[in-house]
Amino acid sequence: MSSTQPDAIIRIKNLRLRTFIGIKEEEIANRQDIVVNVAIHYPADKARASEDINDALNYRTITKQIIQLVENNRFSLLEKLTQDVLDIACDHPWVSYAEVEIDKLHALRYADSVSMTMSWRK
Repeated sequence: MSSTQPDAIIRIKNLRLRTFIGIKEEEIANRQDIVVNVAIHYPADKARASEDINDALNYRTITKQIIQLVENNRFSLLEKLTQDVLDIACDHPWVSYAEVEIDKLHALRYADSVSMTMSWRK
């Protein structure tokens, strides 16, 4: 398999979690709903011709790490939460690009959510 193939893209879509996010008293006292979307690009050269999980990026492992981070921590800023999730998304040496978008639901009165997007490129 030639390495001129475009990267494979893993998308974790609409991962719905609850965490402490914000600086207002109510936000510090109560968990809030967030929605996490992640895109991870990697060559997948081995996985294209294999049935071995060790030749692929394991999205279950990545998702479990994100869940553990989000549910077991408190965040004042959406920026910090987004960066911490991005750090998990781009941790594997095969990753060439990662993007994370996190929506804080009901953050503004007349909006469905406020979101933050951050990306990383090797």
